[in-house]
Amino acid sequence: MLSAIWETEGLQTVGIVVLVFASIKLLHLLGLISFSEDSVEDELELSAVRHRPEGLEQLESQTRFSRKELQILYRGFKNECPSGVVNEETFKEIYSQFFPQGDASTYAHFLFNAFDTDHNGSVSFEDFVMGLSILLRGTVQEKLNWAFNLYDINKDGYITKEEMLDIMKAIYDMMGKCTYPVLKEETPRQHVEVFFQKMDKNKDGVVTIDEFIDCCQNDENIMRSMHLFENVL
Repeated sequence: MLSAIWETEGLQTVGIVVLVFASIKLLHLLGLISFSEDSVEDELELSAVRHRPEGLEQLESQTRFSRKELQILYRGFKNECPSGVVNEETFKEIYSQFFPQGDASTYAHFLFNAFDTDHNGSVSFEDFVMGLSILLRGTVQEKLNWAFNLYDINKDGYITKEEMLDIMKAIYDMMGKCTYPVLKEETPRQHVEVFFQKMDKNKDGVVTIDEFIDCCQNDENIMRSMHLFENVL
């Protein structure tokens, strides 16, 4: 699927799709794509966990997941991350398993920073489900805000051409060798040149969140990609 999207819609759309697709890969690793009908305990098991998540009621009110979904998500998260948090190296190991044909380390680094909202070097269960809730069940506006945060590498409120290129190169390194047709090395830069000029409406050399959202909302391909994975969970 991703190779077909890449061929027909360009790297800018693939950047949005891979953002969600990479999160789906993480869910798959945790064994959470298909929920079983087995009974689930009423409360989270926290006794052996170093980082204790917020109460279920609070997380349920802050996300679009039900109590049962949060319980199952936490069980999978705890099984893979007994300490209750994920560090960047674990993130990189996860994505290297799913993208063995390329180098996923740089993209995993950027994605980790987007999930690590308090920038403390680890992703807690709260960080994980808050981000996942937006990516899978958020409004278009919320998803685009999250995507903007990913592209805004230095978190200064703007996306520069260099930042966009860094993300695109990371996607190319992770996915490029398995696309059809095979992408040339200069392809990411060419796509960024075209798309950045399209986004930077006032030609001041940076893209604001308003410019980013406006451009994406007027791109049919990107809008379609926003809805690709809504029913995964």
